[in-house]
Parts: sequence; structure tokens; C-alpha cells
Amino acid sequence: MSRNTISGVNAGSMADIAFLLLIFFLVTTTFEEDEGIKSVIPKPCPVGVDCSSDVAKKNIFTIQLNRNNELMANNETITIEELRENVKAFIDNNGDESCDYCNGVKKETLSDNPQKAIISIHTDREASYDRYIGVQNELTGAYYELREELSKTKFNKSVDNLTEEELKILQDSYPFRISEADVK
Repeated sequence: MSRNTISGVNAGSMADIAFLLLIFFLVTTTFEEDEGIKSVIPKPCPVGVDCSSDVAKKNIFTIQLNRNNELMANNETITIEELRENVKAFIDNNGDESCDYCNGVKKETLSDNPQKAIISIHTDREASYDRYIGVQNELTGAYYELREELSKTKFNKSVDNLTEEELKILQDSYPFRISEADVK
């Protein structure tokens, strides 16, 4: 008496187990949130109000990044390493001598004061993302260094140890004014 039996593993419930494992891992996994570049987008101009303003040309620091990743600042070719110092000199110039905390050289071709200084960036669509981020890092670094210097002279503290009120004073002293549109 021989019987033909086929032995095997019952896999009927394997799909249920895989589904439960999938749900478990989806529920328990945390995803890191990408930070990206923090920017504040201006509110739309109310209807019927003229929101345009004239800005003196000397108060605009123009940065151009072309498709070959070459950098120009105020129509002069520079390296990315030179950008931070050029931006700091522009912002901290104190051309109209209204800034009592500025350390600039009061050059007529640079900004009047930090409140009027605008950084205008023009980037070619074919420029590399890494180079664009490098420009953004240098701009952020320039503002951070200016605020750090003011913090040490005004509060005798590092920026990292300031209260919210003191930090607001620094931000108002050196406002981060960057435009990626044409400034007129």
C-alpha cells in the first residue's frame, strides 16, 4: 500500500504575516524632515496699493551665477571664497554715516547702511545646485559674522547665548534682505 503524498509548507497565512509586518514598520518608522533653505516669502501686495519702491543702485549688491558656475559680484568676476568678505563690506559700509555700530569704510559705491542693503541673486537655470547652495551659505555666513561681531561689542556675548530680545535687536540691525527677482 503506497500512498502518493506531497509534502510542503502551508503558506496560506504568509501574505497576512507580511502585511502585518509592513504595517508595523510603517507605523514605527520615523522619517527625518528635510530642512532646506529657510526663506520668508513676502505677502502679496494688496489690490489697489502700489508696493513698488525705488532703491538706489548703490544699495543693491548683484550676484550672478552663470551656467558655467562662474560667479560675478557687481559685474566683477570673483571666487566663492571672496564672496563673504565682499558682502560683509557692502552691508557694513555705512555710506550715509547713519549707522553707529557699523565698521565700514564709508565708500560711496557701497550701501548706505544695513537697513537699505539688498543682495540680488540671478542664477542661470543650468548652474549647478551645489554652487547655488555654496552662494547661499556664503551669504548666510556673512550675515552671521556681522551679527556675531555686533553681539560681542553690544552684549559681550556670543550669538548662541542671546535672549530672544537681544537676537531680535541683531536681526533688526542687520536684516537679511535677499532678492531672487529683479530689483529696480
